[in-house]
Amino acid sequence: MSLPDLTGRTICILSTHGFEQSELIEPRDALRGAGATVHVVSPESGEIRGWKGDDWGKSVSVDAPLDGAKAADYDALVLPGGQINPDLLRANETAMALIKEFADAGKPIAAVCHAPWLLIEAGLAKGKTMTSYGSIRTDLKNAGANVVDQEVAIDGNLITSRNPDDLPAFNAAIAMAVKAAAEAQSETV
Repeated sequence: MSLPDLTGRTICILSTHGFEQSELIEPRDALRGAGATVHVVSPESGEIRGWKGDDWGKSVSVDAPLDGAKAADYDALVLPGGQINPDLLRANETAMALIKEFADAGKPIAAVCHAPWLLIEAGLAKGKTMTSYGSIRTDLKNAGANVVDQEVAIDGNLITSRNPDDLPAFNAAIAMAVKAAAEAQSETV
């Protein structure tokens, strides 16, 4: 599936160690391939290491520090899953503040697999239709979300998917949301 042209758009991928390797690398590469500038933003500097299968996977370079990151500098936020990554980030006040800043600005926020934990922690799940990895669907229900089992769920500015198999639909939904937000913004200028 080809993505719309995202030239001139900048996307933030917020992550730390233990991200599900495919859930960071595939969206990053797909969005870059569509012309977007994509920054991996992290509380760590240098590199962060992914998780693949039952062991550590590849490392990716951190493009920008979490400290100083602002939603105003980006068109969308992508939150990769894995069990470790979102669990560490939801305990990080600066990461949670950045997610809430994107939400307050009404910018697209896309979370896959276990990353909806971050949306729960940010208080964004209540009343929203969302999906996630099967083991955290009860967490979403308990947070007041309407939980569905489909490859991508879109509710307002929130985009959620279940697992790496859903990444083509997830990436397309992100790209379409960024394009639609850019078009809406240009109409109001």
